[in-house]
Amino acid sequence: MRKKTNLTVFLSAIASLSIAQETKPLEINGYADVYYKYDFANRENINTYFGNDHNSISIGMIGLGLKKTTGRASFVGELSFGPRGQYLTIPTGDYNDNSNTFHIQNLYIGYDFTKKFNMTAGYMGTFIGYEVIAPSLNFHYSTSYLFGAGPFQNAGIKGTYNFTEKISLMLGLFNDWNTYQDINGVSHFGGQLAVQPIEGLSAYFNFLSGTSAGGRDEYTSGTIYDLVASYEITDKFSLGLNAADYTFKSDTGGGYSGVALYPQYSISENVALGLRGEYFNVKKTDIIPSESTSSFTLSANIKHEGLTLIPEIRLDNNQNPIFLTKNSDPSKKASQFSLSLVYSF
Repeated sequence: MRKKTNLTVFLSAIASLSIAQETKPLEINGYADVYYKYDFANRENINTYFGNDHNSISIGMIGLGLKKTTGRASFVGELSFGPRGQYLTIPTGDYNDNSNTFHIQNLYIGYDFTKKFNMTAGYMGTFIGYEVIAPSLNFHYSTSYLFGAGPFQNAGIKGTYNFTEKISLMLGLFNDWNTYQDINGVSHFGGQLAVQPIEGLSAYFNFLSGTSAGGRDEYTSGTIYDLVASYEITDKFSLGLNAADYTFKSDTGGGYSGVALYPQYSISENVALGLRGEYFNVKKTDIIPSESTSSFTLSANIKHEGLTLIPEIRLDNNQNPIFLTKNSDPSKKASQFSLSLVYSF
C-alpha cells in the first residue's frame, strides 16, 4: 500500500513539473497606420500626438511584437519603425538625428511566483492614462492632451498581487519617464490599484512620483495621480473616463490637470461611433499664468477583418489665442478633419 502511495506522489510530481514547464507557442502581433489630416486653417495647428502633418498622406509607424511564455516565465518585446515612433516617442529621437530608425516600445520579462503574485522588469508602456502609443489600441486617431502630457513609458521593476479576481495591487520602482537608463539612479515610485466592483465596470487608481536627474525644476520631477475607468453600460454603449492631476516639485509651481470622457456606441459589429470630450489645464507658475483647453473629437471606427478606417473631426478651444487662422491671425479656436487607416494582426 505504501509503494502505491509513493508511486502516486511521484507521478503527481512529474505531472506538476510538466505543467510548470509547459511552453506556449511564440505569439506574433503587429500594426501599421497611415493618415490624411486637413486643418481648416490650412496649416499645422493642433499639435497633439500623433497625426500632425497637414494636407499630406503620411505614414505613422509599423509595430511588431513578440510574446513567449515558458512555464511561469514570460517575455514581451515590441519594436516600432517610422516617424510616429522615431520622432515622437523615442527617448533620444529628434528630427536632427537620423540614426534612430527604430524604437523599443516594450521589452520586459515577467515571472509568476504564484497564481496571485507576479513580478515584471524591463521597459514597459506606462500604466498612467487611458490612451496608448499603439494606434490599434485607441478608438480615436488623434490623442488627448492628457496623453501628450506623459509619461509614455516606464522602465523599472514592479510586483502585482491579485487579492481576488476583482482586486489587484501593483507597486514598483521606476526610472525617470521615457528612458532606458536613469542617469540619477532609480528615481520614481509608483503603483496601481485595480478594482472591478460590479460586472462591466473597471477602475484603475494610479500614482507616480519622483525626481529626475535635472532636479526639482525638471518637467518629470513631480507627483501624478491618475484615474482610468470604463463601464459597459449595455452591449452597445460604453463610457470611459480619464482624470489626472500632476504637480511639479519645483518651488515655482506648475503641472497640469484634466479630465476626458469617452462615450462609445456600437451601431453594428463592425461600425461604432465615439466622442472624446476633454478639459485640460496647465497649472500656473511664478512666471506664467494657468491656461486651459477644451477639446471635442468625434470619430467612427469602421472595421473589416484586421483593417480599421477612422474618419475623425476635432474642435479645440483655448482660453488664449494660441492657434492661427488662415490669415495667420491669432485665434482661440482650431478645427481639423482626418482620415486614417490602421491595420493590426
